[in-house]
Amino acid sequence: MKHRYLVSAMSLAIFSSGSLAVVNQSNDLKDHYIVVLDNSTSESRANEIAQEVAKGKGVVGHRYSVAIKGFSVRMPIQALNGLKHRFPDISYIEQDIIVNAMPRGGRPDKGGGGSDVPRAEQQIPWGVNRVGGFVDMTGSNSVAWVIDTGIDSSHPDLNVDRRRGANFTRGKKNNTNDGNGHGTHVAGTIAAKNDGFDVVGVAAGATVIPVRVLDNNGSGTMSGVIAGVDHVAANANAGDCANMSLGGSGFSEALDSAIKSAADDGIFFFVAAGNSSADAQNFTPASTDHVNVFTISAFDSDGKFAYFSNYGADVEYGQPGVNILSTKAGGGTVAYNGTSMAAPHFCGVILVSSDPVATDGVVSNDPDGLPDPIAVHN
Repeated sequence: MKHRYLVSAMSLAIFSSGSLAVVNQSNDLKDHYIVVLDNSTSESRANEIAQEVAKGKGVVGHRYSVAIKGFSVRMPIQALNGLKHRFPDISYIEQDIIVNAMPRGGRPDKGGGGSDVPRAEQQIPWGVNRVGGFVDMTGSNSVAWVIDTGIDSSHPDLNVDRRRGANFTRGKKNNTNDGNGHGTHVAGTIAAKNDGFDVVGVAAGATVIPVRVLDNNGSGTMSGVIAGVDHVAANANAGDCANMSLGGSGFSEALDSAIKSAADDGIFFFVAAGNSSADAQNFTPASTDHVNVFTISAFDSDGKFAYFSNYGADVEYGQPGVNILSTKAGGGTVAYNGTSMAAPHFCGVILVSSDPVATDGVVSNDPDGLPDPIAVHN
């Protein structure tokens, strides 16, 4: 049985190497909450409740209408509890928390970047080879939604669809560009083009869509991540993959419910297990349990379990996650470590595979004693 630990505003930052972490609540999130309504709540009723928040001098932020019903709000908890007594439509209230993209390990590649730097000759990263090589998906309907720091839409090795993207961080609403680098790296592993330059992804040339939930500093909120999942639920098609190389310590019922709801519609979610050398059951959304949600651990080029990777019964597969070469924000390539780098391999695999659960061996030295199978495509 999976154990659930409620997310605390005082959870410690314990992720590293390309994942996210919950950090101590800052003053910026004082009185910030996530209000989840009963699934049967109508849009008009939800609007009525939101209006009551405004009358009580609260501020409604993100609105959720597809994956879950509800909204984020800034309002004293005493006032919110009073609202809950008046409106039985309110199912529960969660404290909003800060999440951050932590520093990533790995070695920069010599390829460099920038428009004035000649593009390097194409390399096939070892991880792409390990999961079955690449398949050219240029011109196909294959789509990957990257819920992350955005994607560098000007990178010549990526086919980015900004039109269907969204930004749930502070700043310009339609700015989905990546000022951090994490999301661009993830996108390249999934779908870098087979064009003779830089690198090639597993589903080469597939469309990648930026769902920006973290800002240029790699900082965001749980309420923003849920808004990103809600956007995917509203706009993705069955068979699309959504990559979530992010997470936090503890358990968010709201995020867990949103992901499961979207997965019910046939959208595949790939989630980084986390980089704390700990049991993934203690992290969200790594602990989310659904037939279309896959939690991914990391291994190195020798097939050994990465020392930093989380493990446990909530992990379904292992994928390459050490010294992973991929696209770099600003152009060129860079190599990073992390379960953040492992998850997008499987996102690519499912876009090109007729059998998404095909495997080729298992990871060695898995600390939980149950070696994770290695997913590949046919």
